[in-house]
Amino acid sequence: MMHRAFVALGSNMGDRRHWLQFAVTELRRVAVFCQASRVYQCRAHPISAQNRQPDFLNAVLELKTDQAPDRLLQSCLKLERQAGRVRMLRNAPRTLDLDLLDVEGMVYDTSALTLPHPRLHLRRFVLEPWCDLAPEYYIGGIYRATVAQLLENCPDTGELEACSWTLDGLARRPIEM
Repeated sequence: MMHRAFVALGSNMGDRRHWLQFAVTELRRVAVFCQASRVYQCRAHPISAQNRQPDFLNAVLELKTDQAPDRLLQSCLKLERQAGRVRMLRNAPRTLDLDLLDVEGMVYDTSALTLPHPRLHLRRFVLEPWCDLAPEYYIGGIYRATVAQLLENCPDTGELEACSWTLDGLARRPIEM
């Protein structure tokens, strides 16, 4: 049985555009790709006042998959490692960051994965691209709101700038379920 899943992509090290496109290409191997949001650039949260990071590129992908959420998470973590990501410090710069946001309304809570993502409501850089794809998508669990409602109430006031290019030219394609 196929499930609708949303994955947030981010990169602020190296060839950021390449790493986002790498994620799209590789995720097509583990799921049926449906559509990508626009790509946005935003400032990264500093690790410390003296340590400003490079800006992030962010996007959200919508996939159809028959993989269980924990297996899809493992696929995402494998892609991060292939992109050279090393998890040493929270919020450190990264070549590729893939966060599983929601899998068809499933509530999932293990030591490795919580669905829906527990901090998505705090992240404008996730909600705005997600709203490009599915503003009326209902997120259950602790949220009980649509993506658009979460964006409207998001406390993050960080500015995002939409890029003039898309991931493999795939922005806003119709979804066939």
